[in-house]
Amino acid sequence: MPSLRIPTLYTLVVLAIFALTRLALALMAGLDAAPPGQWPAIFAKGLWFDFAVLAALLAPVWIYEALLPARWRSGAAHRALRLVWFALAVFVLLIVAGAEAVFWQEFATRFNFIAVDYLVYTREVIGNIRESYPIGTIVSGIAVVAVAITLLLRPAIVRADAMPLSGRRRAAYVAAAIIAPTALLGMASVDQMGTIGNAYADELAGNGIFTFFAAFRRNELDYERFYATIEQDRADHILKSLGVERKPLTRNSEIQRREHEDDEAHVPGMPSMPRHVVMVTVESLSAEFLGAYGAKSGLTPHLDRLAREGLRFANFYATGTRTVRGLEATSLGTPPVPGQAIVRRPGNDHLATIGEILEHQGFATSFIYGGYGYFDNMNAYFDANDYRVVDRTEFPKSSIAFENVWGVADESLFDNALRVMDENAAQGRRRFTHIMTTSNHRPFTYPDGRIDIRSPGGREGAVKYTDWAIGRFVEEARRRPWFDDTLFVFLADHCAAVAGKSKLPVAGYRIPLILYAPKLVRPGVYEPVASQVDLPPTLLDVLRVDGDDHFFGRSVFELPAAPARAFVSNYQSLGYLRDDVLVVLSPGRKVETFRVDPATYEATPAPLDRARADEAIAYYQTASRAFKEGALKAPGYAAH
Repeated sequence: MPSLRIPTLYTLVVLAIFALTRLALALMAGLDAAPPGQWPAIFAKGLWFDFAVLAALLAPVWIYEALLPARWRSGAAHRALRLVWFALAVFVLLIVAGAEAVFWQEFATRFNFIAVDYLVYTREVIGNIRESYPIGTIVSGIAVVAVAITLLLRPAIVRADAMPLSGRRRAAYVAAAIIAPTALLGMASVDQMGTIGNAYADELAGNGIFTFFAAFRRNELDYERFYATIEQDRADHILKSLGVERKPLTRNSEIQRREHEDDEAHVPGMPSMPRHVVMVTVESLSAEFLGAYGAKSGLTPHLDRLAREGLRFANFYATGTRTVRGLEATSLGTPPVPGQAIVRRPGNDHLATIGEILEHQGFATSFIYGGYGYFDNMNAYFDANDYRVVDRTEFPKSSIAFENVWGVADESLFDNALRVMDENAAQGRRRFTHIMTTSNHRPFTYPDGRIDIRSPGGREGAVKYTDWAIGRFVEEARRRPWFDDTLFVFLADHCAAVAGKSKLPVAGYRIPLILYAPKLVRPGVYEPVASQVDLPPTLLDVLRVDGDDHFFGRSVFELPAAPARAFVSNYQSLGYLRDDVLVVLSPGRKVETFRVDPATYEATPAPLDRARADEAIAYYQTASRAFKEGALKAPGYAAH
């Protein structure tokens, strides 16, 4: 090997690791997702981001080389230190590459602000990784590879140490350390990733280290700064025309609250009013897992039976890709604001959530979670909105059949939920109980002997176990005197995965929604498109109580019927689906329109639909502004 200086050696190693990481992720995505024909564009654009990161990584190396006295360079102690440093640098880069592979397997993206958020919850995340992967073996293997690379390059490193460094080169290193990172990082932007036209390819072209720190800077996205806007009075007018009954932000018109009727025509298929509601949000339960939605795997016999005997929603969509988005939508009925979910933001107390509204009307409201509720600020959010919060820390140890780092087994969660509901029943009050499961989450472990797939059984085993636990829960509830008066609602918080070639692959957001109450709900299928934000007003409708005018969603039973539409989003792209047209709003005030095939859900670019775009902007802009201005507060708590 020719004599190369240390910064050059380091450059070659870093670029090689970045390129191999990109290749590995492309192979993990599959040739259908990222066709080889797009690889030249992926690797060429990727090199741009790699150089930007490389400049930052090289800066301390350049400074060290420039300041290192010549007499130290040839010493044995320094040579040993140099080798240790080189091995450690390679080890860290390989660890990052491994972490990217794990993240890609879960989310099919480079690091984004989900990865940033996970740094806050190191106990769950590290525990999850340890329970899911042979972490000791993997780290040891990476260490061996790092040492092997260093030993292979040892002669070149030793020769580099022996090369004299002129004053001019030292000055050049200092200048490079200042200018290169500033220039390259200043010119590079994650927005440059989205030009290949295939979401997989666009993500592969990025660099995980670069996207991580970009997400760190953009963790809070101000809608009006980054996204397309319209005049607020026009936005209010559009929302009113779409049947959104909440008070306009411009406060220049009066919208009368609709009165609830008590006849069957008001809520088709539900002639009697339930006294109680139990809403179960199931972790990561895509519609594609259920036989009721076309799956042939036979993983969900209990949910399939509930779907046959209840009201199944055929085209129901999650608003986002994380639990906090599902909780935000199903409690607050608002489209997903960009950046952090409202569940995790300051100032989210006493909002007009379904729990807050029902508690003020005499209901006992509870949020019961199988994990540690401090995760994603769940406990604080629900407690601040008048729910009684019960998480795994309050479950008696004797009631826990099995637990992992993420939460207790779903059967134990449901047993404790029944205990809480029985306690509430003794008070004679109407009840709204929101239960959040955890078993259908990596590491996918659960008690043995419940189903015919041994733990850990991967995603399929976790889905089948959760289905078994739900079937057991319903049968246990059936023995309670309050069962006949209770509406059970089963849905997912989000899908298992939303990867696809398009920025917001619609099929990935389709989740089940089942309303089940044998004495109250007639079996049937609801076909129109609906969204998680529509669930809170729908449940208030079903309970025949006031308050649905506080939500951006609308009851699916309200007449005249609202336009069928759904909201889908990832960490920064905001989608609005109506009449097979998908509008996507992105930072940089970018607005795109796609035509969605109703059979395959494939999205193809289409000419801008101005009317639909303005509807999307009206929803997202107003929701974001409403939170900032305190207009999402419950009556009596509104900001002045």
